[in-house]
Amino acid sequence: MKIDLDKCKGCGICEEVCPLGIITIEGRKVHIGNDCVECKTCMKVCPQNVLSPEMADDKPVCSACPIMCRIPEGAFGACMRYFNEKGAIIRKGRVHTYEEVELLVGSTDDLIINKPLITGIGSGTTYPDFRPSPFIVSGIREGIDIITVVTEAPLSYSGMKLKADTDLFMGQEAGKIYVKRKGKRHVGHLCTEEYGSKMLSLGGVNILTSKDGLFAAKVIFELLKGKKVKFEIEDGAVVEIALGKAPKVNGVSEERMRVGCGSATSGLFAPYMSDAADEVIVLDGHITALFSEHPSGKYLKKTRSCISVKGIKSTDGRYFLDKGSGWGGTDIENPLDVIKEIDKSKCFDGMTLLITETTGQRVAFYTVKKGKFVEGDLAPEARRFIEVLKDSCQPSSVSAVFAAGVGGSARAGVTKNPIKLTRAVHEGKVTITIGGAKPFIFPGGGINFMVDVAKIKYGSIYFSPTPSFVIPVEYTMTFETFKEIGGHIEAIKPVKEVLKAIKNE
Repeated sequence: MKIDLDKCKGCGICEEVCPLGIITIEGRKVHIGNDCVECKTCMKVCPQNVLSPEMADDKPVCSACPIMCRIPEGAFGACMRYFNEKGAIIRKGRVHTYEEVELLVGSTDDLIINKPLITGIGSGTTYPDFRPSPFIVSGIREGIDIITVVTEAPLSYSGMKLKADTDLFMGQEAGKIYVKRKGKRHVGHLCTEEYGSKMLSLGGVNILTSKDGLFAAKVIFELLKGKKVKFEIEDGAVVEIALGKAPKVNGVSEERMRVGCGSATSGLFAPYMSDAADEVIVLDGHITALFSEHPSGKYLKKTRSCISVKGIKSTDGRYFLDKGSGWGGTDIENPLDVIKEIDKSKCFDGMTLLITETTGQRVAFYTVKKGKFVEGDLAPEARRFIEVLKDSCQPSSVSAVFAAGVGGSARAGVTKNPIKLTRAVHEGKVTITIGGAKPFIFPGGGINFMVDVAKIKYGSIYFSPTPSFVIPVEYTMTFETFKEIGGHIEAIKPVKEVLKAIKNE
């Protein structure tokens, strides 16, 4: 990197962010070590514009990602994966076999405890905590004695995470989510945006125990029952949500989920985009792409167009734009407003420009006439690209996971020594299922899980106005493990006996 020392104030921000740790501040001036790969991280954060790339041709360019590091011999790129070995860029490190990580990821040999002997659906609940669960059954599977303990557990400290497939702007992250009926109730917050979806969090301990807790629990239960709920996001949109349906934002229903961000769209459909127009801009609230500058356009030897776009440049052809209710979840309402400037020396009459969202839902096609972009019908090649793009997008939907922790009543129903159960779950000796569905168990302390509500039999989750949610939980393990964790041996019944009694009922 080139350094303009006269501008440097020695603030050290570049030192803080350098991924290779080769920047130091010496005498209140920046110093960069010899292994610099020109990843430009320092340049992006410098408030004084001290740094600029040298683009030295004597260093090979790593093309493994859009950063395009220029790696000197004997050094790593910014990601610390690729290495310059005698002028050749290689992936440093070898491929691992499954056996090498088996101990870490957990063995899959013990399949016999992956499925419960019976489910907790309809089993009932025991309260207070110390009593054995309603059913503790034994059976033999592949010649091994298996125990399944089931209960319908009241889980007070729980919530729901919603994934709404849409690029439409809902509001700023951490914005409160309200339900407005006879009163305005705080029921959650807008978490973040991941891939092509907005993530919403409802409930959780702090909300369920607040003055609006019962209202929040009731809303979650309404969603579980398949009802449509209208939410208001703080300083944001009005959103209508129903599980399994496309989300509606400010009255607009986005029927298709994008295939990827603007940059990914350019990579996926580059051959189509190359033919679609002289320049293609994919407007997207995550990454907006300028095709002729993007690596995929360069790879296909697309001529760099006269257009520059607004936003913060991430890497070549990839830009961060402000969020908003405009095209692709950006603040661009008129597609031509994304253009920052035009190099008139490269602009020519007849030049074509295609601007699209990642879903192809909104599209505009322009031709330069007398120096101005004039909108018209899609050219055949542009129409072909948009049709391929639309066909690649999946239906937009709302899905949900239920997040909870297995507390006292649930664990005490299994064992007289709850910590042994917790440890056994994390060691893989006890499998937990929710109505038969396999949840994700968080690492660390406790038994906190998330489970796809679509995998749980409809109507198996109940609401109690404590407030809490009553959920079927099963613990399955070998008889030996049940003994080791101090299980309620005295309460065991043969599963055949229990099933016969259920059938007679």
